[in-house]
Amino acid sequence: MITDSGLDHLADQMLDTPVQNTMTHMAIGSGATLEDAADTTLVAEEARVALTIKSRANNVVTYVADFPAGTGDGAITEAAILNAGSNGDMLNRIVFPVKNKGATDSLQITQTLTLQRV
Repeated sequence: MITDSGLDHLADQMLDTPVQNTMTHMAIGSGATLEDAADTTLVAEEARVALTIKSRANNVVTYVADFPAGTGDGAITEAAILNAGSNGDMLNRIVFPVKNKGATDSLQITQTLTLQRV
């Protein structure tokens, strides 16, 4: 779900001189509370890494992040795209069924956002 702060960010990026930084990081966490447009952080952030891929094709934006072994281990149930290595503006938040990440496991998450008319 695109959050209210994410909508503010999208509007900001349409300015000649945007105030907010572009999206640069993905965070994962263990919170299971359903997404809400008012969310500004993950419920229980476990780790945050820099995005490894950011791409756009027409109205589809794709973000990819790699969480190496020893980073964000545990029962992962939520993820978000943000514009800072800590704090920052949260573009979106998604909740999903548990993905157990062991200490020796690596995890790659791809988030694809499609902008469309409603």
